[in-house]
Amino acid sequence: QVQLVESGGGLVQAGGSLRLSCAASGLTFSNYGMGWFRQAPGKEREFVAAIGWSGGSTYYGDSVKGRFTISRDNAKGTVYLQMNHLKPEDTAVYYCNAGVTEGLMTYTYWGQGTQVTVSS
Repeated sequence: QVQLVESGGGLVQAGGSLRLSCAASGLTFSNYGMGWFRQAPGKEREFVAAIGWSGGSTYYGDSVKGRFTISRDNAKGTVYLQMNHLKPEDTAVYYCNAGVTEGLMTYTYWGQGTQVTVSS
């Protein structure tokens, strides 16, 4: 049974920092690309960042480039999102995602989410 468990969310003032973690179990972590998405109330889920299986490739949404950093520790089965210079518009539930394509099939899993609230 695959589980993705996010942690590290909370309330922070604008300009502050938070570090999210997502611990994966039930899968071969190093085979999976990992990503973070977020969803604010009344809005669609938005791509935040992604990282390749080896950690050598990273991708960011335009709204977080230069402020957020994604990383992973394959030995610990964990992906991180370091969020700096936070803004009120970063307020959302942040979701961890794991994905892999094997042959013709794509497998994707989601965590339960962690709330990030940035006060102005």
